[in-house]
Amino acid sequence: MSLKSFAAKLLAKKVKRDINRWSAAPRQYQMKVLKNLLESAKGTAFGRDHDFENIQDHREFAAKVPVRDYEALRTYVDRVVAGEADVLWPGKPLYFAKTSGTTSGAKYIPITKVSMPEHIKAARNAILCYIAETGKADFVDGKMIFLQGSPEMATKNGIQTGRLSGIVAHYVPSYLQKNRMPSWETNCIDDWETKVDAIVAETLPEDMRVISGIPSWVQMYFERLIAKGGKPVGELFPNFKLFIYGGVNFAPYKARFEELIGRKVHSIELYPASEGFFAYQDSQDQQGMLLLLNAGIFYEFIKAEEFFEDNPKRIPVWEVELGVNYVMIISTTAGLWGYNLGDTVQFTSLKPYRVIVSGRIKHFISAFGEHVIGKEVEQAMKVAIDTFDLKINEFTVAPQINPDSGLPYHEWLVEAEALPEDLNAVAHCLDQELQAQNTYYADLLEGSILRTLVITPLKPGSFNAHMKHEGKLGGQNKIPRLSNDRKIADALLRLQG
Repeated sequence: MSLKSFAAKLLAKKVKRDINRWSAAPRQYQMKVLKNLLESAKGTAFGRDHDFENIQDHREFAAKVPVRDYEALRTYVDRVVAGEADVLWPGKPLYFAKTSGTTSGAKYIPITKVSMPEHIKAARNAILCYIAETGKADFVDGKMIFLQGSPEMATKNGIQTGRLSGIVAHYVPSYLQKNRMPSWETNCIDDWETKVDAIVAETLPEDMRVISGIPSWVQMYFERLIAKGGKPVGELFPNFKLFIYGGVNFAPYKARFEELIGRKVHSIELYPASEGFFAYQDSQDQQGMLLLLNAGIFYEFIKAEEFFEDNPKRIPVWEVELGVNYVMIISTTAGLWGYNLGDTVQFTSLKPYRVIVSGRIKHFISAFGEHVIGKEVEQAMKVAIDTFDLKINEFTVAPQINPDSGLPYHEWLVEAEALPEDLNAVAHCLDQELQAQNTYYADLLEGSILRTLVITPLKPGSFNAHMKHEGKLGGQNKIPRLSNDRKIADALLRLQG
């Protein structure tokens, strides 16, 4: 055992003890976070406008601080972007994480001197939890790759601005610098396809042991590795032991990954965003990711079915229930207050609090009142993959409201290595699983409002071609699993020629 792996095991035990302590006292630690947030920001413009000085508990906080998304908070954010200090958080942000906006161009998410270390600590602790549980630490002696955006920064009114994954690249611990790949020069390549080819060339001769990134882009990397090296990834990298991912559900990709690798490897799921690092998989044996209750983020939850009502109830973490679809609301040391991240989550455990990401509050299909969510289509696809041994590259779902003939339906646009000749059997399997999860959908089929879903196979490379056309190929970008309109579906169909 190397000195580095021995030290990693010692640190893992210490970190795990700390995690056990705060995860066992959720209300205590979450109220401590809230009080620290309010005390720190009471002198800011936002704090004065919302009477932080006199807020004593969660009930008063919910009464005085409304739920806002980025657009609703924008009058404050624009002041921060313009260079004003003490607006949402004391002083000025350390960075702006630039993300794609849905209605008004780019969004600038502040990252502060206080919030930045929590991103790094969470990523580190996810790996340490794995070491503490499994006792496996030899991967720290080999090479690690993190597929991410360019670390090059722009400057906006004196504040460095870039993609979150590029910002994080500046904070790789010194003890990992020699292990980390790709090189800085390769990481700075803007064109994703050129970048992947350069990463393949750099990593192919190396002892790669940890690979991290969004599954769809790691899959692209694996496919190009195999094309260049002529062997499965597991043979090219015999010591490859751990895949770390976030951003999307891994289940639809798992069978294809095992085929590309040639064997199974352990994986760790992360839940990071520009707005904060919220959870990570702390156990290989338990479903869900541990919600980080002691990381400068105060959480509230609103039942998704009530979210669009007037004044829906905001629930603190100690009042949530298992299996309910919640919209997650955050308040953070980056100065986001009552902020609607847009994600929906479900709790899989309450001791400790573990979540899965079930979708996006704006990403659903309810063209007929069915309110089908991302988790439901992904679970249905997982069942179909297991039943028919499918190798799915990517898929998305959209409603077909005005078909050429017959009843309306849900269209599943699927890119796969191969699909069975009898797509009706696959469609029936997907449909049955979706009905089992969503009674509204089942009622619409029973009432002859909808007919059984339709699978539309797409030619290889369709999703990458669409993302390239949209200027979103690579990095942290991903295709929505489902949409309530046909914008993405029709764009993909136009690429079929």
